[in-house]
Amino acid sequence: MAHIRKATSLGDWFDQRLATTKFWKVMVSEYWIPKNINFLWAMGVILMTLFILLFVSGLMLMMYYKPDANLAFDSVNYTIMQEVEYGWLWRHIHAIAASVTFLIIYIHTFTAIYYRSYKQGREMIWVSGILLFLIFSAEAFSGYMLPWGQMSYWAAQVITQLFGGIPVIGPAVVEWIRGDYAVSDPTLTRFFMLHVCLLPIVIIAVIAFHFYALRFPHVNNLEGEEIDFDLEADKYLEGKTAESKVIPFWPGFLSKDFFYVSIFMVFFFYLVGFNFNFAMDPINFDPANSLKTPPHIYPEWYFLWEYEILRGFFFDVGPMKAADIGLIAFAFAGVSLIFIPWFDRSDVVAPAHKNKAFFIWFWVLIIDLILLSVFGKLPADGITGGIDNTYIGFVLSILYIILLVVCLPLITIAERKRG
Repeated sequence: MAHIRKATSLGDWFDQRLATTKFWKVMVSEYWIPKNINFLWAMGVILMTLFILLFVSGLMLMMYYKPDANLAFDSVNYTIMQEVEYGWLWRHIHAIAASVTFLIIYIHTFTAIYYRSYKQGREMIWVSGILLFLIFSAEAFSGYMLPWGQMSYWAAQVITQLFGGIPVIGPAVVEWIRGDYAVSDPTLTRFFMLHVCLLPIVIIAVIAFHFYALRFPHVNNLEGEEIDFDLEADKYLEGKTAESKVIPFWPGFLSKDFFYVSIFMVFFFYLVGFNFNFAMDPINFDPANSLKTPPHIYPEWYFLWEYEILRGFFFDVGPMKAADIGLIAFAFAGVSLIFIPWFDRSDVVAPAHKNKAFFIWFWVLIIDLILLSVFGKLPADGITGGIDNTYIGFVLSILYIILLVVCLPLITIAERKRG
């Protein structure tokens, strides 16, 4: 049994029972960060700030939201937006935070790809980060349905119907997810539960695991330099702060992050107050109507690239229907990112600009994803430059798969052979 002495303060009382001082040192004051990093390393703290904003604004909205097919639309567009004092502000904060969260996730993810921060023992950091992206995607979709507008309703019809492509049990799975033969009140209440209860719990758990995974291999740096963190930490603690290559997470690293967060908050609340329409689809201000299909169904901007891959395969291959091929490609598009540490066959940890082939691959991937997003917003039966959008979407979808599965391994194998 541990020896418990008389506490000299409340903090000492907790320290003897919970080892708060040791926890603070391991997780914060003696967790070491490389000096040679830039503002792109602040994205994690910005994401945590956005998650807190989403959580708080979500609690405020939940006080007045009615998860009922007959009441949901009015509770959002009349009660919250017009009757509740500052209800419009909380809705704008929640909508903008949801949209901007994905912008920061994409910046965070592609920063990691550019600097190859998924290698040398950092694989679990990467895997947990991509899992967070996938869970946030489910959280965003379940929340998108809650206003019960036209686009919410028909997006739910399309997405839930995807599960019908599962062999044998597909139709039963669709009915189970919806709670009915079609999207209706049981579907709304189920997605409300997912959005406000189950998925936030999972997100918090994976965030904790993501932070835990960071503590062992430490974060990468601008040059991909392998740092002896124990040696550099000793230098810092001995007072040789200028000579040391690391700084403590607190106060050194976080004090810089707070500056970046402050700048970001100016941009964020500008969007909340003056430029919020991009986060609210105008079609969604019409009540859900199961008898009237919108002329063009599309998701939020952050899902457009995956949506274009889903519909990019418009032809059958033998016994496989086009919809089934698209579903497989759609699933691959989301899950394939997890395996980037293993698609990359090189032993080198260096930023993209130090390897010309990898640098070109990176920017071709970015351009491909942007084009997929652009065409994902356009009608599939449209024509661009004299070419059907369906053919362009197919080529871009195939290019994405080839870039990950073929080009990345070949480029990095060649790099490994060069040494």
